[in-house]
Amino acid sequence: MTAAQAAGPESQAQNQASGSSFYAAMRLLPRSERAAMFAIYAFCRQVDDIADDPGPSPDERRAALDAWRDDLAALFAGAPPARTHDLVEPVQRFALKKEDFLAIVDGMRMDVDETIRAPAFDKLDLYCDRVASAVGRLSVRVFGMDEAPGRDLAHHLGRALQLTNILRDLDEDAAMGRLYLPAEALAEGGVEARDPAEVLAHPGIDGACRWVGAVAHRHYRQVDAILAARPAGRLRAPRLMSAVYVEILARMESAGWTAPRARARIGKGALLWIVLRRGLLA
Repeated sequence: MTAAQAAGPESQAQNQASGSSFYAAMRLLPRSERAAMFAIYAFCRQVDDIADDPGPSPDERRAALDAWRDDLAALFAGAPPARTHDLVEPVQRFALKKEDFLAIVDGMRMDVDETIRAPAFDKLDLYCDRVASAVGRLSVRVFGMDEAPGRDLAHHLGRALQLTNILRDLDEDAAMGRLYLPAEALAEGGVEARDPAEVLAHPGIDGACRWVGAVAHRHYRQVDAILAARPAGRLRAPRLMSAVYVEILARMESAGWTAPRARARIGKGALLWIVLRRGLLA
């Protein structure tokens, strides 16, 4: 047994999350909510690894995702398999919905069924709903938000964060043959190519990325409006998530997306400044 295993499930999930952009936001939560978020994050990591890790064939990946569907069905039927045990209490305490977990699996299935390259924006939006806003729908229940503002926040913040990630991970995704920039954005930049390497070397890549950035900004503005209405719930975590990713997007916009690109990062000093500026320590 490793030290992390001996320390318990929250410690294992916390170790997994510690390198993520969401770790600081998770740490703002009380213990039970924090443990729930770490469990959700660990689930997302496991299904994401099925879609992204090199080696398994598409059929093997589909079988692995189907096994997760079966395990989620068993979890919600009251007979949780071992690998879902960390989710039992969060599901019960926060009334998490099976449909949102399954949506995340569906999003990973989209990456398995095809190598996504320049999808139509509607298809990209569906992908963002499944891999990001569905996570948001689980999260806002942990945050204690009411249904309507919670779903709205999950919708807009999930899409804003995912679009920002797409812009930040262009080169990493291209190395896997993927290109999530939508066809409409490439048209805006005058880019006809669809091969990821060709697209990222094209001088029009900057215009295409700024088109996506503008969409992300529209979602961030909706997030600000929802949070400004002061809905019920523990809102420091989503405030910090939004603030950090707005800063990441701003840094990318300042640097531009033409090659060579450096991956935008937020250091500890900048993160602390965001926390203090937003009054998130209170």
